[in-house]
Amino acid sequence: MAARKNVRSYQNTAYVQGNTVRKVMPARMPVHTPDEVRRPSVNHRVRRNREKALQMDLPYVIMLTIAAVCTLCLCVNYLHLQSSITANIHGIETLETQLENLKTENDALEMNINTSVDLDHVYKVATEELGMVYANKDQILHYDKTESEYVRQNEDIPKH
Repeated sequence: MAARKNVRSYQNTAYVQGNTVRKVMPARMPVHTPDEVRRPSVNHRVRRNREKALQMDLPYVIMLTIAAVCTLCLCVNYLHLQSSITANIHGIETLETQLENLKTENDALEMNINTSVDLDHVYKVATEELGMVYANKDQILHYDKTESEYVRQNEDIPKH
């Protein structure tokens, strides 16, 4: 579809007008005199409140400073608690590792003791060399002690 163009020539200047070329019209700037420039009327109280809100008076600055100091103290205290918790957790992990190592070492030593003792030899020495014998049923005394869970050496054994 061909665009329709009208060509006009005015003293060596060609202007092209058609449906594909936009006409540029200069924008008209409104001319205002200082009397005509008016702002919307603002209530005197509203204007005074706005000005007052923009000012930083002494009580506001003091309150803001106190709030900032309190916030800073809370942040420092939080960081201190967080670091102490982390240190305690690390200490607990270290102690748990030491406990596991001691348990392993204790189990190994107990196993070594149990394997080094020959119970048959102990029985043989006790019965043959020392003359020990097993206790008879009438030699065994049972008693109830409800006051404490263990027997002290300085207490008397009850007689039946």
